[in-house]
Amino acid sequence: MYTRYFGLKEKPFTIAPNPNYLFMSEQHQEALAHLLYGLNSEGCIILLTGDIGTGKTTICRSLLQRLPQDTEVAVVFNPKQTITELLGSICEELGIKNIKEGSSAKALVDALNEHLLNSHARGKNTALIIDEAQNLDVEILEQLRLLTNLETDTRKLLQIVLIGQPELRTILQAPELEQINQRITTRYHLGPLCRADIDAYVEHRLAKAGIPPILKLFDQKALNYLAKTSRGIPRIINTLCDRALLGAYATNNVTVSHSIIKNARKEITQGFSSVSRPPERTGKIAALVLSALALLGGSVLLFLQFSPYSMSDLPALNRIRQEQPQQLSALTNGADNGPLAASDASRSQQPTLSEAKE
Repeated sequence: MYTRYFGLKEKPFTIAPNPNYLFMSEQHQEALAHLLYGLNSEGCIILLTGDIGTGKTTICRSLLQRLPQDTEVAVVFNPKQTITELLGSICEELGIKNIKEGSSAKALVDALNEHLLNSHARGKNTALIIDEAQNLDVEILEQLRLLTNLETDTRKLLQIVLIGQPELRTILQAPELEQINQRITTRYHLGPLCRADIDAYVEHRLAKAGIPPILKLFDQKALNYLAKTSRGIPRIINTLCDRALLGAYATNNVTVSHSIIKNARKEITQGFSSVSRPPERTGKIAALVLSALALLGGSVLLFLQFSPYSMSDLPALNRIRQEQPQQLSALTNGADNGPLAASDASRSQQPTLSEAKE
């Protein structure tokens, strides 16, 4: 929606774990180095934890790009499975064939062991990466410990990387999981970005999308507010910045100011839920007023239900309605040129950020 206006190749602040956008702060470099060291040193179990949105999954995807060619890997992103389902997923990820439907856990482990021995004979290492590992049941964790018993006289045949939220560390401290806890050879906890890294993070993602750092798309007051409200969590930073760029676009601004990003946070955290109900009234006049409001509310609900726009788009649409009623008619009727083609036509008369670059 706003990419052309700002001269961006793509949206820079999506929450998808795109490894191309991985910002390597000092601690992110350390986290990735710990994972690679654990795998290269033939560690048994490697543990990476971090709060929600700190970039664990992105680091995981970056790790996959950096694994040596002699390493085959199975990745499980949905660990909420039974033991048999998990073993089946691992075998499927490793390309193990001739697995009969309805095979028992023992049959799956035997097939996995045979595959690992064959891979070892060909000089290959095998790693299992499990994301969201805090969702693993105790029985599953115990089964993973048993998989680390698959070995030759000189080395383990399977290395396991567990990635999860901080509660995973607490789970592993349980007495019944002492044995698997003792087999963790490498541990790292990923925290939020520090204040200096937040500014660099925003510039990094904008640069990846086509905006050089010399063009300050976010002013310093906006960045200060962003640092305070996001608490250094990359996922929150992405969400706020994406909404702020949309707000700047909707108001024909080429930079994101403090007021724009503050309004973006308000839209995200409150939306329309902050609209208070009218106070209760008595008498016929109040009844008539409430009836009128009910009819109006029904019309609004019908519009919201069948409109292709989200509730957060309504302020921009209302503004366009006042300024460009004919274009809005084309928008709401689903014109072929896209939801904001008519608005973009009016914007073409104003300098965009991409033109400012020149």
